[in-house]
Order: sequence, then C-alpha cells, then structure tokens
Amino acid sequence: MKLIVEQSRLKGEIVIPPSKSHTIRAIVIALLAKGQSIIRNPLQSEDCLAALTAAEALGAKVERKRSWTIKGRNGKIKAKRDEINVCNSGTTLRLMASIAALQDKEITFDGDESIKSRPMQPLLQALQNLGAEVKSEEGCAPLSIKGPISAGSIMLSGKSSQYVTSMLLAAPLLESKTTLQVYELNEKPYVDMTLKWLAEQKIRFKEKSGSFLIEGNQRYNAFTKRIPADWSSAAFPLVAAAITNSKVSLLGLDYGDIQGDKRIIDFLRETGSDIQLGKETVIKPEELRGIKADLNNTPDLLPIMAVLGCFSQGSTTLSNVGHARIKESDRIAAMAKELKKMGALIEETPNGLVIERCHLNGAVVDGQNDHRVIMALACAGMAASGTTTIMNANNLDASFPGFIQKMQALGANLTMEEQ
Repeated sequence: MKLIVEQSRLKGEIVIPPSKSHTIRAIVIALLAKGQSIIRNPLQSEDCLAALTAAEALGAKVERKRSWTIKGRNGKIKAKRDEINVCNSGTTLRLMASIAALQDKEITFDGDESIKSRPMQPLLQALQNLGAEVKSEEGCAPLSIKGPISAGSIMLSGKSSQYVTSMLLAAPLLESKTTLQVYELNEKPYVDMTLKWLAEQKIRFKEKSGSFLIEGNQRYNAFTKRIPADWSSAAFPLVAAAITNSKVSLLGLDYGDIQGDKRIIDFLRETGSDIQLGKETVIKPEELRGIKADLNNTPDLLPIMAVLGCFSQGSTTLSNVGHARIKESDRIAAMAKELKKMGALIEETPNGLVIERCHLNGAVVDGQNDHRVIMALACAGMAASGTTTIMNANNLDASFPGFIQKMQALGANLTMEEQ
C-alpha cells in the first residue's frame, strides 16, 4: 500500500487510541492469572491481536468483544499449538518467549520479514542459562524454545527493555528466587510500567541499581482493568498540529499515567508550543525552536521528533537513542534517508540525529512498513509543499488503528491506495 499526503491544516478533536504497551502486558498477565480477567478498552491493533492469538496458543480461553475476557492458566502454561506467528509484533515475540519457556513443549515463533531481523539473542541466552533449550540460527526468528526454565541468577542486556519485561513477567512463577542483573538498560519507563503491573498484582520483588530480585512460587490473579490512552500515538497529532500551525484537542489522555512517551508534552513546550492539560489536551502552536532531546527513555518518539526538528528554528539534536535502530526498522537511518528526499537538513550520528530547520517539499519516500516511520512521514507531508507519496505503508494499524480516518476528520489530506 502507498499513502498519498497533501499539505493540510488541522482543526478539531481527536480521540487517542488505547496504549499498546499496557494492552499487551494485560494480555500476558491475564494468560498467567488464576481466573477470568476482563480487559476494558483494549487496543484493537494488529500487534495486540497477535499477542491475543499467542495467549490462546499458550492455553488461554479468549472471548473477543468490545472488552476482552481471558481465562488464564493459573501459572500452568499448556500450549495448544507448537507454532506461533507473531506477525509484526516484536513485543509479543519477546514477552511470550519467556512465557513459552515455563513449560516443556517446544514452541516455534515466527513472523514477518521485520520480525526475522529483530535481535533476540540476549533474551535467548538468558533463557538458556535458566535451563531452556533454544534453537535459532542467528539469534532472531524463526526460533524455538523448550522449557521448563528454573530459578537462578542471570545477567541480561537492557538494550531492549522488552528482554527485561519478559523475564520479570515469568520469574514470579518459578520455584524460588530469581536474580536479574541488567546492564545498559534502555527505555526504563517501559520496565517501570511492567513493575507497576507486578505491584498491582502484589508480586513480591526488589529493585536496586539495575538489579531485580523476584521471589518465586507466586501467582497472578484475575483482574478487571481499563487500558489508558496511548501517549506514543498522541505524539503524531500533537506534532502535526505544531508544524501545520493548527489548534487541535486530544481526548482521553492521562498525564498521570506511567507511560514514558508523555514526555512529548515537555519536548513540545521546550520548542515553544502552548499546550494546555485538562479533560482535553489542547495544543496551540507558537514559533518553534530547536532543542536538545535525550530520547533514551522514549525511543518511539524519534521518528516524529525528527519531523518536528525540520520545522524548528535552529538546530535540533536527538541523542542517546541507538536502540531505535533495532525497532521495526532502523529508525535513525530511515528518518534520515527519507526526510532528506523531502529536502531535510538532517544527519545521522551513531546514537541519534541532528536536524537543522529547513523547508520540506513533497517527494516519494519509503515507509519501510514501519508504522511509526509511516505516521511520522505522513505528518511531515501535511506541512510540506506539494504531494508526498509514502511507499510501503503497510502495518499502519500496528499501534494506531484508524490513524488515517482520525486524521482526515481533523482535516488532513490523506489517501491510501494500492501500490
């Protein structure tokens, strides 16, 4: 598919979709819990549906309606299938890998071409160190895991926070204490989100200086929870409004939620945007200025922050975010390459981007089938002169289903066509 974008002016209200990160954690915990859990307002996206299908494959009973009802396994995973296709969901692959290792049936995980390039070796090595049998030619999918794992003490890279979350979710079900020593932890707010879910479940753990001690022989209990709106998704209409000089209201956001990507509010305020928080989040753009932003905790903001930098006076530096290279695409390289096609003054660094203010012109660009790259380029096209055509615009619904329709309702000139 290709997405055609024309210069746009936005106005009105937009309801932000539920959080992908919260939804997938809810699915995993419901799978592991004793009893029947109800997930209200889940994100009905491709990634979350992949996680839900994986939960079914590992033994959960799922009822899919407006709310999702999941009858869990009380910590005793019983795989119904020996193959799980996670489609484009790296979060599903990584979180479910440790869950599959709780039982003794060999499970094979696979997915699309992007998944086959997503690094898994640090997590696979940790699972092997706890007793799992792992098969993977290059530390990526397709891969097979056979448990059961046992409690122990392991070192684990935090290059992706999902490795850490995966182990934190599985460890309470092991027979005794597990010590997890994490080095080079990135994306810490996502680990904090996992710890908040564990605390709500009354799971006993201790955290100190990158080390986690998780008590064994615990259990998860059924819950009913409403999923909050997604700050990662909110970043796109917020920045689109800022760079098109539009006033837009965003509905459903909770600034008190633990999501790290609410930092977009602070970044936009630093650039000069007037943002009012309340029942509605209202952005009223002013003259934008470049900033220096450390994105280590918020790597998903890199694509849209790169676009914001193009329209901000002076220089914008995005730093400490090398782990953005191991997402659905190498997002640092992707944003530099594609925005240059539109006339951007942008350069890669090993761990980020440096952008100078410039005038963007419509061009043919490649979305690399990466939902955040596609949405960021779409926002760039709304403020650029002429027509922007985004090729390889599949997987757009991975995190923000209805993005095109919701942005069209604000006045965005977007059209999806066959490629």
